[in-house]
Amino acid sequence: MKELIVATKNNGKVKEFREMFKIYGIELKSLHDLPDWSGDIVEDGATFEENAAIKAEAISKAYDVPVLADDSGLEVDALQGRPGVYSARYAGEEKNDQKNLEKVLKELEETGYSERTARFVCCIAIIQPGKEAIIKRGTCEGKIAKKPEGSHGFGYDPIFVPDGYDQTMAQLTADEKNAISHRRNAIDKVEQWLKELV
Repeated sequence: MKELIVATKNNGKVKEFREMFKIYGIELKSLHDLPDWSGDIVEDGATFEENAAIKAEAISKAYDVPVLADDSGLEVDALQGRPGVYSARYAGEEKNDQKNLEKVLKELEETGYSERTARFVCCIAIIQPGKEAIIKRGTCEGKIAKKPEGSHGFGYDPIFVPDGYDQTMAQLTADEKNAISHRRNAIDKVEQWLKELV
């Protein structure tokens, strides 16, 4: 089976990527599977694309293998695109999903539902030794709910209602979510590379 390192310690992301990569016959390794990796990658890029590339490059350099990384988050139009690249730490450095989504809801208290347009963004970077970087962006459009609903997923899923649905991402099954998510849309754009991975 083909192996691919995904530069993340986020268990929610790892689970979603594993599900999506099964059809390509790829076994996924995350940073948890690299016992000798103790580095901390400083994601100081101004865009999702830059942060994804920073992560993938750091691991690819260290192990001299192809590495896939993603940087993803939520953009809310009424908040001028926030939380954006700060999605994971929006309410503070300790990365608390609950506090993050509560902060977004608080900031949108006075905003009517039709104005609560938002999107999940996922940028995937593939860095391979001696080859040009591959960077693709996927999005999932929707609106921010008035209150959290559902127990599936992670991050902002409980407050994000995808276009065409009346349920939040956290109320959808894993299969339903994985069929429409920003991560799925980004992966579709690198599908040819995944098929050719040896």
